[in-house]
Amino acid sequence: MTRLGYGEEMRRWRVEKYRKLVRLLDTRSGHDIQDILAGSKAEGLTCYLESDWDMLNVVKGVLCVEAGINLHTIPDDIDVFRMDTSVYPGHCRLLQERRAHTRFRQILNSLCDNGYGDVLLSSSLFLDEISALLTLSEVADHERAGPSIPGTVKGVMHVDRVPALRCHCPIILQRWTARTRHWPSPVIVQKVVSLGAYLTPVGFKGSDYKHMEWRMCFNTGETELVNNLNSTQTQVYVMLKMILKDVLKPCKKEVTSYVIKNIVLWQAENNPQHNFYKRSFLYWLHDGLRDLKTAIVTQHLSYYMIPERNLMAASGLQDKQQRKWVADITDMMDEGPRVILRLQRIRQAVIASPEPMLWFSKIRMELEMLALQTALNRFGQCSDAHYAIMQEIERRQVEIIMEVAQRMCIDGCAVNDLEDIFYRILM
Repeated sequence: MTRLGYGEEMRRWRVEKYRKLVRLLDTRSGHDIQDILAGSKAEGLTCYLESDWDMLNVVKGVLCVEAGINLHTIPDDIDVFRMDTSVYPGHCRLLQERRAHTRFRQILNSLCDNGYGDVLLSSSLFLDEISALLTLSEVADHERAGPSIPGTVKGVMHVDRVPALRCHCPIILQRWTARTRHWPSPVIVQKVVSLGAYLTPVGFKGSDYKHMEWRMCFNTGETELVNNLNSTQTQVYVMLKMILKDVLKPCKKEVTSYVIKNIVLWQAENNPQHNFYKRSFLYWLHDGLRDLKTAIVTQHLSYYMIPERNLMAASGLQDKQQRKWVADITDMMDEGPRVILRLQRIRQAVIASPEPMLWFSKIRMELEMLALQTALNRFGQCSDAHYAIMQEIERRQVEIIMEVAQRMCIDGCAVNDLEDIFYRILM
């Protein structure tokens, strides 16, 4: 796993660099939207061009609150909506509680009268309105998927932008805090609480009123939780995601990597931390597969932050596919340690000659470090020193790619596009 770029040191390095990069990007994105990195990039678990860049685009000047919150503690220039949670668990409707002196145009255009004197904020209208605001010239947008606005930069970097509103829900977080647990520590629990929550514009799939509903999420808190998993837990998480992607291969997101994340978080909370050590990796991988199988059979998995919400509800999983996945997972569990050889990348790392594998691992990590440093310099302050650093980075990148190209030629591979080699190494 370390050779493939999932070692603890590389993971921590990524987390730090991605945080710096998003802070720089956020300073350039304008005053109305705050950019927050989420998902596997924020967790340091994917290479520069591997997987999507998940961005939460939080509208400033708007706050959604649980019932009973004292509005006098909220500044007058904040648009306040009250959460009506009498819908499917983990979701809510938003009723206008107090208008700000100046209002975000996209918010104003998304308001609806429910016919009973209440003004509600429509999630579907809001998503339509905000989509235009998040359109960027350098990003080729794709068809919307749920609350996300997918796009591609330069044809190789995939981004998923999800608009959101900030949410203040101390009662919900208190219920999460009060659980008896082995993990995380009280200090991390309090930090997760301090990071708060967000609402994204998507209702429950099975609801007749989903166009008016919003989903609660805890992206920054969940990132903090994943970043506090130990190396064994992290590697179980990565391996389970590989199995989902490479073996089960869901076509319509019937099971997602988010389901895997919740399985691992429950696993960590319910078991003593000292049980997760290097030699126990295969035991916990087997345990995770069993939990995934149970979730598929029962069509139920409790959301880690709000257990009343079923992550498998309305998944669209058909009987035939369900039976196949159950059979596949049963076979994998029966295989024991050999199950990891089902994964192409793992199999290549295991059977490859040590010298070429170590060489490729080294140059891939160096190229990723250079690529991230390039991005940091590009959005940082311009100076002669930065220009000199950029030149040196570019020189080293070309040197590495030429070395790879020469090695490919020796091995009988046709090399036509050096830029393509660069992108393929970082995917």
